[in-house]
Amino acid sequence: MKPEVLVGKIRRRRRSASKPESPKPPHLRNLVVYTALGLSVTGLMFSGFLTDRPDTLPLPVFAQATDVRSTIWESADSLRVEVAWDLTLSEPRGMPDSLRLRVIRNSADTLTIVQHGSALADTASLPAPKPGETMKGVSCVAAQHAEQELPIEEVCTPWQYVRPFASARVAAGPVVRQIVVQPKGLQVDPDVDGRCAEWQRTHAPDSVWIEVNLTAVPECTGPNDKPVVAQFCAFAVLRDGRRAKTTSSSNSRYCDELFAEWVRERYS
Repeated sequence: MKPEVLVGKIRRRRRSASKPESPKPPHLRNLVVYTALGLSVTGLMFSGFLTDRPDTLPLPVFAQATDVRSTIWESADSLRVEVAWDLTLSEPRGMPDSLRLRVIRNSADTLTIVQHGSALADTASLPAPKPGETMKGVSCVAAQHAEQELPIEEVCTPWQYVRPFASARVAAGPVVRQIVVQPKGLQVDPDVDGRCAEWQRTHAPDSVWIEVNLTAVPECTGPNDKPVVAQFCAFAVLRDGRRAKTTSSSNSRYCDELFAEWVRERYS
């Protein structure tokens, strides 16, 4: 065999026996460097988060009245107007020395009450309106501080109380001795910015009521959390003493329930 042939075989044999080199493991020093850099970056980010946080805003020096609301009901020949309110947050020494409550009736008569600075409610008594009249008023509360030089801030919320007058025709047609409206009076909140009227216009014929004369849709709920609409039922006392529903109060589930209660009152 020729020498050239042997050399060629040996070279081919060496090339076929060689294997690829495995990657070398990362150097320990590089691993330590990368870890230290990562911890440094994390620390700088956390430190920046702490230093960039805004400082807590200080509380106002003086507390003021807020969220004034009225609840009204009849008692004998009077209206009882319960006015409740809250106080804004303040420094501990910022509680008011006293609170001035003003209940203004029909934009003319004003009843003023001064309460202790820690009070959150008081009740005023007003003459009840006559049937067919609506009494409109405003309840205002102001926190008074002996150290405060600026004029006191008065917060006011309007209210209404309605006593309807009805003249209705009895469905059966007998002689009527008396027409009775139930309920005889209701607190009705003002329709601020006409929100309820707009809701009724865009949601006809949907009802505003969630529970009649108690809760309504948000658009028809006023600043005292009372509905801005009211539903009344007219009933008749016949000449022989019997009680009957009028035509205007028929086919109403609410009036049916109210009529049943009214009839039971006669025998209770």
